[in-house]
Amino acid sequence: MDFGRLITAMVTPFDQNNHINWDETARLIEYLIVEQKSDSLVIAGTTGESPTLSEDEKLELFKFAVKQAGGRSKIIAGTGSNDTAHSAELTKKAESCGVDGILLVAPYYNKPNQEGLYQHFKAIAEATSLPIMLYNVPGRTGISLSTATTLRLAQLPNIVATKECASIDQVTAIAAGAPDGFIVYSGDDSSALPALAVGAYGIVSVASHIAGARMKDMIHAYVEGNVKEAAKLHQSLFTLFKGLFECPDPLPNPAAVKFALHERGYQVGGVRLPLVSPSENEAAFIRNMLSSL
Repeated sequence: MDFGRLITAMVTPFDQNNHINWDETARLIEYLIVEQKSDSLVIAGTTGESPTLSEDEKLELFKFAVKQAGGRSKIIAGTGSNDTAHSAELTKKAESCGVDGILLVAPYYNKPNQEGLYQHFKAIAEATSLPIMLYNVPGRTGISLSTATTLRLAQLPNIVATKECASIDQVTAIAAGAPDGFIVYSGDDSSALPALAVGAYGIVSVASHIAGARMKDMIHAYVEGNVKEAAKLHQSLFTLFKGLFECPDPLPNPAAVKFALHERGYQVGGVRLPLVSPSENEAAFIRNMLSSL
């Protein structure tokens, strides 16, 4: 399975009652595929507010996205959690919805050791025939999937990729040791170009909601050997990459990108508690950032 080089971790649009806004979900999917050039969409990942979506909502989102995308973009279902058995069952249900792949975040809070992490992902992989992308994000989960464990998991037939947020050093080490066909994605927009330089294949992005087409140009420029042009594009987008997460103080994802989408005319709503929408100062910062792009 080739998920492509630009994957958008899609927000979940809500209406004013914080229910899923299905009309706007369809509109957002079209925008991300047609205008922002997303090769794949992650549905119900962290950016999609997976912790506050019910299982029924997730399954409806998976079915809806598959139908709306119509094969123009791969649909990757976020089914990871810190409960191995539940993740395995949700993964089976996601497969029956017709999704193309699975994203599994490292299990948070319980803090398993590396053997526990290996057994967790192995058990879920054995519950499905779908290709799986691992997701290592220590800043959110409190644990880190080591290079050695990642490469051990890469030997399993349907674990085909990882979204790596630990460090460029870890991207380098995984890319260097990975078996043929195993792909490394950066999970940090501001590290997308540096990650490509050390062996990553692409990016699982939040900023691609706003600047996906330009990010795609950046990736293609680098792949085609035009490093100077790629660097120029990276530099022009760097304020966006950092601002969506630091705006001006750290603002939990996806509050900032949802507000930015609203400013661009997409009625994706607010965020569910315990997240909150940007303050007046943060909103002004985002507007100013968008005006400078």
